[in-house]
Amino acid sequence: MIELIPAIDVIDGKCVRLSQGNYDSKKVYNESPLEVAKAFEAHGMRRLHVVDLDGAASQHVVNYRTLEQIATHTSLTIDFGGGIKTAKDIDIAFNSGAQMVTLGSVAVKNPELFDAWLNTYGNEKIILGSDVKENRIAISGWKEESPLELMPFLDQYIKKGITKVLCTDISRDGMLRGAAFPLYKEIMGTYPELYLIASGGISCLDDILQLDDAGIPAVVFGKAIYEGRISLNDLTRYIIS
Repeated sequence: MIELIPAIDVIDGKCVRLSQGNYDSKKVYNESPLEVAKAFEAHGMRRLHVVDLDGAASQHVVNYRTLEQIATHTSLTIDFGGGIKTAKDIDIAFNSGAQMVTLGSVAVKNPELFDAWLNTYGNEKIILGSDVKENRIAISGWKEESPLELMPFLDQYIKKGITKVLCTDISRDGMLRGAAFPLYKEIMGTYPELYLIASGGISCLDDILQLDDAGIPAVVFGKAIYEGRISLNDLTRYIIS
């Protein structure tokens, strides 16, 4: 069964969602990300994807206190991303309770540092963030488009030992229009051993089940829960024991 990973995106210490990465589209769903995380845990979730959107748009981690609160008051396995640009940032993330970090911008702008972190922390703790806009990797909170195309980018880091990739189709993120099934099938067809985490566009339970049928190992979802399109009660039967 596909691994279910709910997401909490954080701005100003609040649980929010954007549409297609547009910060002007911000909608606050809860003043307390910890309250949201506890609800996920209460319904049997074991993983959590936390994104520091303030950090993603800046040059350093910002909302680490929120991460610390969730890590301290839940038993969720947390992967954390957004704003991790320096050794200080990655230390803050792990010291604040993240078990894994998702790195995108640094993999594009500072591959030597990414390689060093991969060697230091190992591929169990480092997730390659691959956020895609029209087949090109976008970085810095999706405000900047790189010249790198998705498949060569993945190939480069998989050859270096990356085994976990979080891939978001930016055009679908927060739009509730369904996942990018052809994209994820292409990636899995090329790299069948990859632990691919699909992200973006999940609108209903059927989207998750279709990803599972396609052999996608994991899925990140958020807005569909917050908008009531998916019930946490409906997901409990699909949680990996």
